[in-house]
Amino acid sequence: MTQESVVVIVGAGPAGIATSACLNLLSIPNIVLEREDCYASLWQKKAYDRLKLHLAKSFCELPHMPFPLSAPTFVPKDMFVQYLQNYVYQFNVAPLYQRSVENAWYSRIAQKWVVTAKNWISGLVEEYVCEFLVAATGENSEGIIPNVNGLDSFKGLFIHSSEYDNGKRFGHKDVLVVGAGNSGMEIAYDLCNWGAQTSIVVRSPIHVLTKELVQLGMPFKGPFMIKNETGRSPIIDVGTISKIKTGDIEVMTAIEEIKGDQIKFTNGQERQFDAIVFATGFKSTVRKWLKDDGGLFNENGMPKHKSPNHWKGEHGLYCVGFASAGLFGISNDAKNIADDIFNIVHGN
Repeated sequence: MTQESVVVIVGAGPAGIATSACLNLLSIPNIVLEREDCYASLWQKKAYDRLKLHLAKSFCELPHMPFPLSAPTFVPKDMFVQYLQNYVYQFNVAPLYQRSVENAWYSRIAQKWVVTAKNWISGLVEEYVCEFLVAATGENSEGIIPNVNGLDSFKGLFIHSSEYDNGKRFGHKDVLVVGAGNSGMEIAYDLCNWGAQTSIVVRSPIHVLTKELVQLGMPFKGPFMIKNETGRSPIIDVGTISKIKTGDIEVMTAIEEIKGDQIKFTNGQERQFDAIVFATGFKSTVRKWLKDDGGLFNENGMPKHKSPNHWKGEHGLYCVGFASAGLFGISNDAKNIADDIFNIVHGN
């Protein structure tokens, strides 16, 4: 089975649905392929309960649809999922679900992109042909659990942060959180509130801001300039720092090795833990399926060129959600891509 469209978008996270919405407004036919059974699966299925958007709502809006005036400055996860539901409905975004893209390449003979996807409903492999291909799988496509010496011997439970919903099941257990980014800090706080004996690995110095300072930190010379240059976000404190100061959350150095339920740290300290939560981030998987990127991506599956020159490749290839600039970057990329395709299609 072969389907043709002007544009094929791979991924129905916020990046994919924003791009589809912008194209729909310009009456450009597009197909969105999504490996999961819903849009924005990272938000709907793999985000912890107490998560709120870490930036003010004005920096988290998708194109052409502001948040309601009644929405709080920092939008909770469930409210953001509802916003996405309204967005998909309003802009007639209709992803094809349970389509796992296996290969995408550019046919120089046909001068079109060919995309093959496994349909997990029918079991068949489907083919899609298009003039323009948008990689929207983003930088958060797959959770990373680092290769820790002896992890396979750990007798307790270890999970990636994408599997963490709340600390209810960890009450009164000794839990180690690995990773001191926003997710790690907030998960440590949540675990502590549920009664877990909580420790967190902090390997290097971090910037910590209150939510109020976040809005002051958005100017060009603020800590978000560092995020733009390095991709490393400042930490928005939700109460974790006070619990570290009181000793309710213990700060540990990096893990040296694991032996059973004993974990040895680089400062020589050894402790027994019942569970480990790896808040160690995500990685891009675009290079697994995109076979002909013309040099758009580096070996880590991230754009070779930094923003704002990162989103366009050769032969009608684009990427969205790879700018390390959150939802604000996604919104800009989606609008740029749709406008660029419109101008090419209409010869402008």
